[in-house]
Amino acid sequence: MRSRHVSRVIHASPDTVYEYASDVDNLPQWAAGLAQAEVVREGDALFVESPMGRVEVRFVESNRFGVLDHDVTLPSGTVVTNPVRVLAHPEGAEVVFTVRQIELDDAAFARDLATVEADLERLDRRLTGHE
Repeated sequence: MRSRHVSRVIHASPDTVYEYASDVDNLPQWAAGLAQAEVVREGDALFVESPMGRVEVRFVESNRFGVLDHDVTLPSGTVVTNPVRVLAHPEGAEVVFTVRQIELDDAAFARDLATVEADLERLDRRLTGHE
């Protein structure tokens, strides 16, 4: 299994980036690779319609360290852990997303990397008003 880190510097404070990105109701507005419609809450569980089908998403608890790790349970039952960090950067914040090649051939892994890159670009545009 391979892993790649995709990052994006956003010209906004780390707190602003974390607050927006950690709000699950904002996912459909920037994370199209995960959420293509509103988040559905069923008890403590969160479900989204994604390019992979209906998936369950579980985020770590809100924290002051900029950690946005989340598990995605795929329709196959496989759980993919996605490490995500919002880090302080001299120009604002840097979001680092680790993409892992789980159940993906090389072409699908490349598409996942491109999707995450596009999602982080969309997050940047949402937070800096460059839409």
